[in-house]
Amino acid sequence: MDATSASVPAASAPIARVRETVMALRGWRRALVAIIAGGLSALAFAPMFVTPVLFLTLPVFVWLIDGSSTWRRAFGAGWLFGFGYFFCNLFWIGEAFLVEADKFAWLIPFAITLLPAGLALFWAVGAVAARAFWTDGVSRIFVFAIALSIVEWLRGHILTGFPWDLPGYALTYPLALMQSAALFGAYGLTAIALFVFSAPLVFIGDTQGRPTVRRIVDALLLAAAPMSLLFAYGNWRLQTPQEFVAGVKLRIVQPSVPQREKWMAEYQRRIFDDHVALSLTSPSGQTDSLAGITHVIWPEAAMPFFPLEAPVAIDILANIIPPGTTLITGALRHDPTLPPGAPLTAETHTLNSILVLNERAQPIATYDKTHLVPFGEYMPYEKTLSSIGIQKLTHGRGSFATGPEPRPLMHIPGLPPALGLVCYEALFPGNIVQGSEHPGVLINVTNDGWFGETTGPYQHFHQARIRAIEEGAPLVRAANNGISGVVDPFGRVIQSLGLNVRGQIDSALPKAVLPPLYARFGDWILAAVLALFAVLAVGFRKKAR
Repeated sequence: MDATSASVPAASAPIARVRETVMALRGWRRALVAIIAGGLSALAFAPMFVTPVLFLTLPVFVWLIDGSSTWRRAFGAGWLFGFGYFFCNLFWIGEAFLVEADKFAWLIPFAITLLPAGLALFWAVGAVAARAFWTDGVSRIFVFAIALSIVEWLRGHILTGFPWDLPGYALTYPLALMQSAALFGAYGLTAIALFVFSAPLVFIGDTQGRPTVRRIVDALLLAAAPMSLLFAYGNWRLQTPQEFVAGVKLRIVQPSVPQREKWMAEYQRRIFDDHVALSLTSPSGQTDSLAGITHVIWPEAAMPFFPLEAPVAIDILANIIPPGTTLITGALRHDPTLPPGAPLTAETHTLNSILVLNERAQPIATYDKTHLVPFGEYMPYEKTLSSIGIQKLTHGRGSFATGPEPRPLMHIPGLPPALGLVCYEALFPGNIVQGSEHPGVLINVTNDGWFGETTGPYQHFHQARIRAIEEGAPLVRAANNGISGVVDPFGRVIQSLGLNVRGQIDSALPKAVLPPLYARFGDWILAAVLALFAVLAVGFRKKAR
């Protein structure tokens, strides 16, 4: 990519000056620029999808490392940028502490700052690691992408992991671009995104004086070439005709129960009756008593009690589920290994489960959540934190227990092998299918009522859609307050209900496709991308010398 003698208008020259200005920043100005650039990066994700902002913000991150003469300065640059990024992507967490404001509102300032501060440590470490191999020219852009991709993978795995809004999700909108998840998965796309969005301005900004036409064209190709290939692949993949599983008609119920009322004893019967009434009514508002429906899906912990210990509820369900129909519902249950009639104690395990009930309301399949939410479903260092008055946010005392691993599939009459995912279990690329058998459908029950009308539920739904593409299996999602929907293996939304909409969806079930590349090889794809980047980094470094 040698420069030619042709020059461009003076308007392009300021990019080099911006780089020099960012590199020279000190003190609070440097901190402010890093935090703002990181915060603006959040615009690239659901529901805004202002992806081009990353072409401006990620180069600032690279230039901040350029200006880091010591590892401490690189650490500070990474942490500040990361704090802005995670604060603006995760501010909605504070909404959960308002559900029981009298107990938890005082924790909001800590929740919305300490979690981003902790996650930003990954980016701080990534910046230090990148600086250790830093050099001039294009080579350092590959080094930047490698280092940040590795720490993002670690963020998804260390301390149970929390891979929310990986940078790779910026390459999953629009739908054609979304198909690239079938090849690379969200982690592989993270490496590609970090390079693609950083490269153009960094490459142009490296020139002394005004950049040439050739250099600008080369800079644009650094982003345009890989994105064009991803778009071309996506458009080709979307030519596949849509097929549906014969004889299956789903009804998804979204009751939109206010989270403040969910676990109040006086509302238990009303909430249960509402689920029943919605199940017996078509989306057009006609009472059809589930005629023609093969599977009804209720959201996470749909019944605010232990249904298998509530004979009245079981009797009602046995009366309303017609022959040939199955109810799939999120539910709480106690340890199934307890002997019948054994007393419940403070040590009795509680499970956050999916129950599959037949026409007699008998359980015929179950799935118990394996990946619990810290501070939501279990308390790290529970004895210590409980002693100072900190409790988990969800209903009930004590932590939930985890189900067996590897995560088993559910075999439900009329459906292909089903993989149950409760709430945020759908966040984890490459880790949802844990056995040798591949699922034919992903069933995700959740309750995003905790997070109000914020960006959180939209981001959650979008990331769940990516799992459908990565695994080549349709996604059936039932949420208490939204977003519920049926998504095919190409990420196309067949039917959906928006946030805070009370209603139901009737839908056919899309067929799964052959497991795509990422489903077969998982994060070895990321390793291959990083190896390629390392070779290119070495190659460009030698060329520069």
